[in-house]
Amino acid sequence: MSDNYQSFAHNPIGKFLVKNLGLPNPPYLERYTAGDPLVKGTVLVGAAKGSTLGKNVTDALKASGIESTTVVAPGKKYKGLVFDATGISSAADLVELQEFFTPVLRQLAGCGRVVVIGGSVDEAADESAKIGQRALEGFTRSLGKEVGGGSTVNLLHVSKGAEKALASTLGFFLSPKSAYVSAQVVRVGATGITTAPVVKDVTRPLAGKVALVTGASRGLGAADMRTLARDGATVIGLDVPPLEADLKALAEELGGGYVVGDITSPEAPAEIAAYIKEHHGGVDIVVHNAGITRDKRLRNMKPENWNLVVDISVGAPQRITDHLLDAGLINDGGLVVGIASIAGIAGNNGQTNYASAKAGVIGWIQALAERVAGDGITANVVAPGFMETEMVKTIPLGIREAGRRMNSMSQGGQPVDVAEAITWLASPGSAAVSGNVIGVNGQMLLGAS
Repeated sequence: MSDNYQSFAHNPIGKFLVKNLGLPNPPYLERYTAGDPLVKGTVLVGAAKGSTLGKNVTDALKASGIESTTVVAPGKKYKGLVFDATGISSAADLVELQEFFTPVLRQLAGCGRVVVIGGSVDEAADESAKIGQRALEGFTRSLGKEVGGGSTVNLLHVSKGAEKALASTLGFFLSPKSAYVSAQVVRVGATGITTAPVVKDVTRPLAGKVALVTGASRGLGAADMRTLARDGATVIGLDVPPLEADLKALAEELGGGYVVGDITSPEAPAEIAAYIKEHHGGVDIVVHNAGITRDKRLRNMKPENWNLVVDISVGAPQRITDHLLDAGLINDGGLVVGIASIAGIAGNNGQTNYASAKAGVIGWIQALAERVAGDGITANVVAPGFMETEMVKTIPLGIREAGRRMNSMSQGGQPVDVAEAITWLASPGSAAVSGNVIGVNGQMLLGAS
């Protein structure tokens, strides 16, 4: 759905009013186009005293084809700023963030990227070190609200042993693929998986992989299918019988397969497993995108609407995933993605059923990540915010505009923004990223990010 206010804010009259009345100013975000380099420009790298990831960061940037420097050139614009903060081990050390960023923030290009890298808070040597490392979260979230111009700020906490597994994640957060992802905290190596293979072709990291996407025919699911296929995966779409025509057309367009059915039916796990086993022998990526809303305030909620929303969002995905695992059909190195929502983190009026279900997705996936880590399987949550899908048309104008403007980007996200996050997590190079909740919400200004 088009954003008429954004277009208005960029015409001469709109620019004048936005500037003088202090109105939201939604920038045009840069997004990735297949064939482009990951980063169009130079990344400036700095470090706090005593930091340990310098060579790992340099190697990761080189592996992704990203040009970098440690020398500040006066007047030069940088597409990204990366700061190794692993050496910050006390409250007093935090001033090193200010000393690096203050002189160079004005040199950050439009739609630029800032990435701060710290160590694991849980692994910090002592109380002072825990202070220093946890403080990085407040720093990045606040800076995310300052940078403007479509720029983003994100934080990576790297566990011991995972220092060489940074390339895929650093590349994602420095690239236009993360256009609508800001103020997020990603823990690399947190579940004990600390290694990741080198991706030889960063343009097609999913070549040879098989991906299943539920709710695939339209909206977010269709974007997931297209983006996974763009990066080399063979895709299988699943949706309900009324949407079979759309599902079939999309699968044929992408050279993939499809399954028609209701994921809440008792037979669904076995039917999905049978299709995967017959046609592919196994699956590498499972994206539980299917979801519905049945909004009512709790005083007016019907049990059938409560149960249906919860079962589609988290009950059925859990049953399907367990069946695939028990059947040995999720390959080693595989990924399970649960789709949550900002509603499951911050709550939403009239959505107690939906918010409960989406918060439940987070609990399920985090528990699953621990359970399957020994098999080299990862599990992560992607939590979209306000997304520009067909559902937006049904939202009253006032609520719609508030949803769009109340984030650091002052606009809604696009389905491809969710798909890019899923595709990053699906890359073999992201094998050390598990048990995370990734908000694709432009840094929501209310509730948790």
